[in-house]
Amino acid sequence: MKIDAKRRTLTTGDIAKLCGVNFRTVIRWIQRGHLKAFQLPGRGDNRVLVKDFIKFLRENNMPIPDELRSFSSVVLIIDGDAKAAKSMKRALDKAGFQTEIATDGFAAGHMVSTVLPSVVVVDPSTEGLGGLAAVKRLKSDPQLDQLKMLVLSDMTEQELAAAAKAGADDTAAKPLKNPKLVERVAELAGVDLD
Repeated sequence: MKIDAKRRTLTTGDIAKLCGVNFRTVIRWIQRGHLKAFQLPGRGDNRVLVKDFIKFLRENNMPIPDELRSFSSVVLIIDGDAKAAKSMKRALDKAGFQTEIATDGFAAGHMVSTVLPSVVVVDPSTEGLGGLAAVKRLKSDPQLDQLKMLVLSDMTEQELAAAAKAGADDTAAKPLKNPKLVERVAELAGVDLD
């Protein structure tokens, strides 16, 4: 099932196909308050915002279908500086993102495959990550083909340019003010901030 990246809502039929269930099951989820939806005037057909459906999937430990990964508002911060990572997390959470933190290469590898973020904010100098090789690895993984990456580091301009060549979608020098960070992550995630 192909879903246009600009689409904001799903029908009960769309959700049924994505979850592999009968559409009546989806209607029951809505009626019982498990899945947030609204009704169209006149006909009363249910519509579900993509972000609400993704939230429902996460809350119920259900996999996010490949077709919806680009809609996800999950951000993974990979940074060895725990204080800086927590500051970024607070700013991104406040803007409506679901944010996770990995402070070393091992945790980052595990979380990328389990959290399936839409955006990764990464400092390649994080311990155990392997520098720019990690950027190449993440961008070449077919399971993460829709992943967007912001390299945020105190590397030199030449090193940041090398990160862009390695596959980073955006680069910035540390420190980056939180409002600018949120703006750049939102742009990469394709999310409109209200």
